[in-house]
Amino acid sequence: MVNVPSRDCVSRLYVHTPTIRNAEVGDAQVVAAIYVESWSRGFWGLLPSQSLTDELASRWKRDLAAPYPRLWWVAEIDGNVVGFASIGPSRDPIDAELGELDTIAVRPSHWLTGVGRALMSAAVAQLTADGYHAAVAWTLRDYERGQAFYESTGWRLDGGVRDGGRQIRYRRPLQQPG
Repeated sequence: MVNVPSRDCVSRLYVHTPTIRNAEVGDAQVVAAIYVESWSRGFWGLLPSQSLTDELASRWKRDLAAPYPRLWWVAEIDGNVVGFASIGPSRDPIDAELGELDTIAVRPSHWLTGVGRALMSAAVAQLTADGYHAAVAWTLRDYERGQAFYESTGWRLDGGVRDGGRQIRYRRPLQQPG
């Protein structure tokens, strides 16, 4: 008898290069759905699950409409949005030379396919182009999947904590052109 991998496993073997584009306000509903799905699956056991509500979709619509320097991207495969990311100036700590990876999320069915790395690459390239010397990202202290992803893409813990130690901060130096 031949052991055939499940369809889910096979789909992960064939990495599709996603198209990364600027997010639009019209992406709010799908971004909210990806947020809920990735939050509920990724933070399972760490935080309560989220639910997709009209209020949450409206919040994402406001966030996606935020002006520069806040920037948003979505990742598409075969015309379907499967992930998103956002950057801007650091909010904690406030520092003019420090950017922030505000959020990055990928639909769980597309975890480990290169979508997160493509979004991270776009975010880091833009943070660098915007002239930041380094960037920070916050995540849950016990979120091993997220921590492994940040570390595999060049981010390192810098000792920063907030929310009573529940959140930890990663930092990444950015190469300046020239």
